[in-house]
Amino acid sequence: MRLVTFLPSGTPTPLAGEVRDDAVVAFDGGETVLDRLASGDRTPAGGASHPLADVTLLPPVPRPRVTFGIGLNYAEHAREQSKELPAAPMVFMKLPSSSAAPNGEVAVPAAAARRLDYEVELALVMGAGGAIAGYAVANDLSARDLQRAETQWTRAKGFDSSCPWGPWITTADEVEDPERLGIRSWVNGEPRQDATTADLVFGPRALVDFIAETCTLEPGDLIVTGTPSGVGMSMDPPRFLGEGDVVRCEIDGLGAIEHRVKIAAG
Repeated sequence: MRLVTFLPSGTPTPLAGEVRDDAVVAFDGGETVLDRLASGDRTPAGGASHPLADVTLLPPVPRPRVTFGIGLNYAEHAREQSKELPAAPMVFMKLPSSSAAPNGEVAVPAAAARRLDYEVELALVMGAGGAIAGYAVANDLSARDLQRAETQWTRAKGFDSSCPWGPWITTADEVEDPERLGIRSWVNGEPRQDATTADLVFGPRALVDFIAETCTLEPGDLIVTGTPSGVGMSMDPPRFLGEGDVVRCEIDGLGAIEHRVKIAAG
C-alpha cells in the first residue's frame, strides 16, 4: 500500500488515501495517514478516487513529531570526506517544521542558503510498537557553512523546509529488502548520486534499535538514514544549490521527489 496525504484539485482541505496505479483513493471518515500507521490497518481505501496527476501531494505525515537524521552512514560517503566509518550511528534531529512537500518549491531561509547542499536518503516511517511501518524518499537539505561552523547541527540541518519527503509511504510489506535498493539524485537533470542502500553502514533495524535505547519511537516518526557519495560539498570545486535549482531524488520501488529551491527573503 502507498499511503499519501494530498490536496484534491480545487480544494484547500487535505485528504489522506492510497495511491493505486494512476489514481489516489481517499480514506473514508476523515482517516489520516497517521491513523493508518498507528493501527497497522491495510484495508483498501473506499472513498472518492482522484487522478494522481490532478492532486497536489503533501508530506505523507504533514508535521512528523520528530525526524532523526544519521550522519556518515554510507561507506563511500565517509570515504569521499576522508572520514573513518563511525563505530555507532551518528544521530541528530530535525524539527517538525523541517517537513516539506515532495514536489514544488522548497522555501529555504536565506541564512541556510549560502552553501546549500542536497542529500538523497531512505526514510524509515515508524508504526506502533517500534515497527518500521514503511519507507519513503527524502532530501536532507544541509547548510554546509553552518554545519562546519557550529558544534551541533540543529540550524544546519533542522531549518524550515529542510526535509522534503514522500511522494508517499510505501508500506513495509511491499519492500522485500530495504538494504538492496538503488538510490539516486540529480541537480538540474545532471546525475549527482548513484548508489545502493547495500552501502549503508548501519541498516534500518540497527538504527531503530539504537535510537530506541533512549528515545521512544511513535507512529509517524521519521528516521532519514544517511546519504551516499556524490554530495555537492565533496565535488572539486564544491557545487552548492542556488535559487531556481531543481533537485530530483529517487529510490527504486519507492518513487521520486522533485523540488525547486526558493530562497526566502531575509
